[in-house]
Amino acid sequence: MNSQDIARVFKEIADILAIKGENPFRIRAYEKAAQNIESLGDELFTLIKEDKLTSVPGIGADLANKIKEIAESGKLKAYEDLKKEIPPGVLDMLKIPGLGPKTVHAIYQKLKIDTIEKLENAAKKGTLAELEGVRVKTMENILKGIELIKKGGERTPLYFAANIAQEFLSQLKKVKEVDKIEAAGSLRRKKETIRDIDILVTSEEPAKVMDTFTSLSMVKRVLAKGETKSSVIAQQNNMQVDLRVVEKNCFGSALLYFTGSKQFNIKMRQLAIKKGYKINEYGVFKGEMRLAGKTEEEIFSLLKMAYVAPELREDRGEVEAALKDSLPKLVELKDIKGDLHVHSTYSDGTMSIEKIANTAKDLGYEYIAVTDHSQTLKIAHGMDIKAVHKKIEELNKLNKKLKGIRVLCGMEVDILSDGKLDYPDSLLKELDIVVAAIHSGFKQSREQLTARTVAACKSKYVHIISHPTGRLWPERDAYDIDLEEVNRAARDNKVALEINCYHNRLDLNDSHALAAKHAKVKLALGTDAHILEQFRFMGLGVSVARRAWLEKKDVINCMKLEDLLKWLKK
Repeated sequence: MNSQDIARVFKEIADILAIKGENPFRIRAYEKAAQNIESLGDELFTLIKEDKLTSVPGIGADLANKIKEIAESGKLKAYEDLKKEIPPGVLDMLKIPGLGPKTVHAIYQKLKIDTIEKLENAAKKGTLAELEGVRVKTMENILKGIELIKKGGERTPLYFAANIAQEFLSQLKKVKEVDKIEAAGSLRRKKETIRDIDILVTSEEPAKVMDTFTSLSMVKRVLAKGETKSSVIAQQNNMQVDLRVVEKNCFGSALLYFTGSKQFNIKMRQLAIKKGYKINEYGVFKGEMRLAGKTEEEIFSLLKMAYVAPELREDRGEVEAALKDSLPKLVELKDIKGDLHVHSTYSDGTMSIEKIANTAKDLGYEYIAVTDHSQTLKIAHGMDIKAVHKKIEELNKLNKKLKGIRVLCGMEVDILSDGKLDYPDSLLKELDIVVAAIHSGFKQSREQLTARTVAACKSKYVHIISHPTGRLWPERDAYDIDLEEVNRAARDNKVALEINCYHNRLDLNDSHALAAKHAKVKLALGTDAHILEQFRFMGLGVSVARRAWLEKKDVINCMKLEDLLKWLKK
């Protein structure tokens, strides 16, 4: 049991309660507890040992006891009892991408559908249209999701896959027979979801490496064990992990090949053929002579092209750009000067503003924007106007005594159903930064949702549109919005679009962020952190930015404080 396993139990309890139609505040309590538990990592078990679980925001005595029960026995009686109240097939529906507990509740309660098979038939026949808000596209998405499950196509979000991979890598690095080691595949390319994990190593004694790999405590089941390749199923997320041992002289070519993507590899193979070479996982050859393969760099050099970062290897023009030496200088985590979306105890965050400021300073940031929820979002303790003035006053006093860090007073302001903002202009103009977001009305028409976002862009006080497509994996798919029109409005009104770094959002995604770049729109990175540990999500956002070909000049977080303040004045 690790923190993610325990968090998963709490999340599933929240899902069951939602399917049953229970009190949304009770559901939210379990969801929030799950988020906090998950983000604590190994620190959770220190808190259990020291009997300090109730020091975690959102964890009272009852939930603390439940956490202890899971950690000690691997089970939770209350959870097992709760599962008996809902048919297993109904819970299986939650595995369908984009199908959240509220929709499952309606499907189960109103249509008495209690298996994925019955759901598939209802979607094909169109009877799901009897439910409010279910359109033809909704049914099409449900069928696509079911098809993915049938094909075993469930994928794991990058954040979780990276954590799983890191556990395997950290253990394998301790093995004295392992020389070089690197994760490959879609994980190395930092795709937002990962099917399986590929790890490459070099070793003079592969048999010992395979013995260790297949007997690691994180392994749930061994699928295959060979001299140079083995495959296992990890305890977490049932992810498949493949380990290959390759020769030192072809480690670079193997890494290039197994990193992919498939289309990138095809392009590289075509390029090699044009130059009279043959390229595969063993190296680059002229006839029978191997000319390169020890490192990726020497392969790119041989082909007379610039090094292509793994995040770009998707056949989006990167090979052609590398041949012309015109690849972008991708943004890096070290380029980020501050986080522009963080929540404090003023709304639903768990951190005081002073704690946020000190943490930001420790991270080497020049600034941090505290952007709490506005008044309409009651479930997230949205702030009324009086509370905002109190926050402004506290921040003014704090900034006078802080050194080396500037706290920007901001709010995450709801874009209401009619396109108006949740606060009057008289209040908005007092803020350093305004992040506007849609938090309700997701099932409105494409035209309505687009109009709301465009209207927010046109406000002279809005600086950033947060999580512009509203997706929340796996609970909610992106809503239907015309991003081309939003890009035009953002560009014309000097508004940045956010890459929300929270692990189950990553919104905008890489393709949408790339389209924004092409439209000459600035991007902003915000972790949407509610607890301190979530500051590390910035790395996820940077991965999205790199896949979107973004450079420092495209990201407002890369501005120095004085330049950002000028930009915020519009």
